[in-house]
Amino acid sequence: MFFQFVRRQDRTNSQVSRTRKNQQWRHRLIGGQKVFIKEPQWLSKWTTQTGRWSSWKVHRKTISSSETTQPIREPKRVDDFLIGNNPTDSRAKARGKNAKQLTWVLLLKAHRAAGYLTSVASTLASIGPAIRRRVASGRTDTESTSSFENKTVKTRFYNCIKVFLWLSLLLLGFEIAAYYKGWHFRASNLQLQYIFTAPFGVRDFFDWLYSNWVLIRVGFVAPPLQFLANVCIVLFLIQSLDRLILCLCCFWIRAKKIKPIPKEDAVADLETGENGFFPMVLVQIPMCNEREVYQHSIAAVCKLDWPKSKILIQVLDDSDDPMTQLLIEEEVHKWQQVGANIVYQHRVIRDGYKAGNLKSAMSCSYVKDYEFVAIFDADFQPTHDFLKRTIPHFKDNEDVGLVQARWSFVNKDENLLTRLQNINLSFHFEVEQQVNGVLINFFGFNGTAGVWRIKALEDSGGWLERTTVEDMDIAVRAHLQGWKFVFLNDVECQCELPESYEAYRKQQHRWHSGPMQLFRLCLPDVIHAKISFWKKFNMIFLFFLLRKLILPFYSFTLFCIILPMTMFIPEAELPAWVVCYVPALMSFLNILPAPKSFPFIVPYLLFENTMSVTKFNAMISGLFQLGNAYEWVVTKKSGRSSESDLMSLIEKDPKHQLRGSEPDLDEIKAEILQEQKSRKKKHNRIYTKELALAFLLLTASARSLLSAQGIHFYFLLFQGISFLLVGLDLIGEQVM
Repeated sequence: MFFQFVRRQDRTNSQVSRTRKNQQWRHRLIGGQKVFIKEPQWLSKWTTQTGRWSSWKVHRKTISSSETTQPIREPKRVDDFLIGNNPTDSRAKARGKNAKQLTWVLLLKAHRAAGYLTSVASTLASIGPAIRRRVASGRTDTESTSSFENKTVKTRFYNCIKVFLWLSLLLLGFEIAAYYKGWHFRASNLQLQYIFTAPFGVRDFFDWLYSNWVLIRVGFVAPPLQFLANVCIVLFLIQSLDRLILCLCCFWIRAKKIKPIPKEDAVADLETGENGFFPMVLVQIPMCNEREVYQHSIAAVCKLDWPKSKILIQVLDDSDDPMTQLLIEEEVHKWQQVGANIVYQHRVIRDGYKAGNLKSAMSCSYVKDYEFVAIFDADFQPTHDFLKRTIPHFKDNEDVGLVQARWSFVNKDENLLTRLQNINLSFHFEVEQQVNGVLINFFGFNGTAGVWRIKALEDSGGWLERTTVEDMDIAVRAHLQGWKFVFLNDVECQCELPESYEAYRKQQHRWHSGPMQLFRLCLPDVIHAKISFWKKFNMIFLFFLLRKLILPFYSFTLFCIILPMTMFIPEAELPAWVVCYVPALMSFLNILPAPKSFPFIVPYLLFENTMSVTKFNAMISGLFQLGNAYEWVVTKKSGRSSESDLMSLIEKDPKHQLRGSEPDLDEIKAEILQEQKSRKKKHNRIYTKELALAFLLLTASARSLLSAQGIHFYFLLFQGISFLLVGLDLIGEQVM
C-alpha cells in the first residue's frame, strides 16, 4: 500500500497557514520509508510554476511489488525551514500534553478509588450498630405474621441444619485436640498408616478414641458421603454444560443478528397510524392491595398508542383493603373522564388468586369481541408503542399464541440485592428466553408484559387455579396444543424489583414451589401429548428437572452440606475445580448479559449459593405438597408513587375530584394519614436457617485450616460471611 497525491483545489496562502496551525503530523512505515501524513488527510506543496500553495488529498491504492522499490519522499514544508517548527518539536509537545492528560486521568481514578474506600469504610462502620440493633430487637422470621411456610416443616428443616451445626462444632473441637496430639496428617492413607504402624503399648484414651473414629469414618462414613458428592458433581457438570450451550447459542444468535421480524404490511406507520394491523385488543391489569404502584401502571396502559375503538382496559382489583379499592376505582374514573376506554372490576370472593382473577375477567360477555389480550402486573409500565411492536408478530402467523417482551427495572441500582437480581433476570431474558424462543418456539410465560391470542388461551383450557405459577401452567398446556411462542428481546417493559430480602425470599419461594406442583400435575399430559420426542425430552428433562429441580438440589446439597462435611471427613474429597473454577466460570457466563455488573461477580456467586436454601426448601415443599405450597403471597413493592406522592398529586390537581355520591378525596386523604400513623412499622428480621448455615460454614472453614486447604478455606469463609449477612438481613432494604 502507498499514498498517491491528487490535486484537488487551490487555496490562498492565508487559508493554508490557518489550516496548518490546527493540523498535526503522524508517520507510518510504508515500504521501509517513513512518511508523514497530516490530519485530516490534507497535504500542502509549493509549486514553482504558479507560485501558490496547492492542496492535495491522500488516496490509498494497491500497487505491485515492483513499484515499491521507488522511495516515497516526505513532502517539503515551509515550516521545516523555520526554527522550532519541525515535527520533532511538535511530537515532543504532544508527548508532554499526553503526559499531563495521563496524570490527570490517574489522579481522577485515584480520587474515585479513595471515595470507594471511604464508602466501604463507612459501610463497615455502620454494619456493627445495625447488627447490635438487629440482635437486640430479637425479631426472627419465625415471628412473621404472614408466613409463607408451614411452621412444622420449617421447624424440621431448621432442626436438621442445627444438628449439622452442633455436630460440626463437636467435630471441630475433637479435630483441634487431635491436631495438638500429633494427628495432623492431611491424607487418609497416612492416618491409617499411623494407626497400623504405631507400636503396641499403652496409649491414652484420646488416642484410642480418635483412632477408632478414623477407622469408622474410613469404612462407614466416607463412602456414602463420597458417593453423594460424586452424584452432585455429575449433576453440577450436566447443568453447567446446559448453561454453556445456552450461552453459545446466544452468541450465535447475536452474531447472526437473528430476531423475530413481523410482516411488512403488519407494521403500523407510527406517525400517521395508517396501513397498520389494528385488531381488537383487551388489556388486563390484575392487582391486589398494591397501593404503591397502581397509579403508574394505569397511567402507562392508558397512554398506549392504539385506536380507542379497538382497545379496552380492564383493571382487575382483588384488594381486600377498602381504602385501596376506593383509590384504585377513583383512578379509573379519572381516566374515564379524559376519554380512556377503561373499566374497573372487583371480586368479592378471591378464589384462585391471580389465576382466578384472570379467569373471572375472561368470562365477561364482551371478551368474545376481542382477538388478543395483553397482561401487565400492577408495577409494570409499558411504553406507548408496546402494542405496535408486539401485535404485528401475530399477522399471518396463525400458529403464534404468545408474544413475550423482556423486563427492565427502574430500581436495579437501589441496593446490592436489586443489583444481584438484575444479573439473574438479565441472563434469564437475554439467554434462556431468547434462545428457547428462537430454537424451539417455547419458553415459560413470565406472567406479565406479554400478549396472548385469546384463541390459544381457550384451546389450552383457560386459566387454572391448581398451582401458584398459572403463567407457566398455561404456557405448558398451550405448547402441548401446538402453539408457538415469540420472544422479543428488543421490546422492554419497565417494572420494579423487590428491595427487601423478605419480599424477595417470598417471591423465590413461590417461583420454585410452583413449578414442582405443575410438574407433578402435567407429567402424564406431557407423556401422552402428540408432540415430538425431542419436545417431550426438552420439557421433562431440561425445562422441569434440570432447571427447576436439579439446580436448587445440588446447589444446596453440594455447597452447603457436603462441602463443609468433607472438611471433617477428609477421606471424602471435593476437587478444587468443583469448588472454585467451574462456579467462577458459570458466574462469568451469567453476568455477561449485564456487563456493568462485573464488579459484583463474587457477591453474585456467593448470594446464589445462599439463596439455594430457600429454593431447595420451596422445591421440596412443592414436589411433596408440604406446608403452604399453594399459598399465594403478593410481592411487596416499594413504589415510586406512594401515598405521599398521591396526596401531592391531589393537592396539585384537584380538578379530578368527583361530585355526588363518589368518595371525597379529602376524606380519603385524612383516612390515609390516620392509617399511616396507626400502621405497624416494618422491621428487619433475623433468618434462623441462614444464620445456622453461616456458623456451620465458618466452623468448616476453621477445620480446613488444619488441613491447609487454601481454596476450600477461602470459599467456606466467604460463603459463611455471605450467609451471615443474609441471616442478619443486611443485604437489602434497611428499615431498622
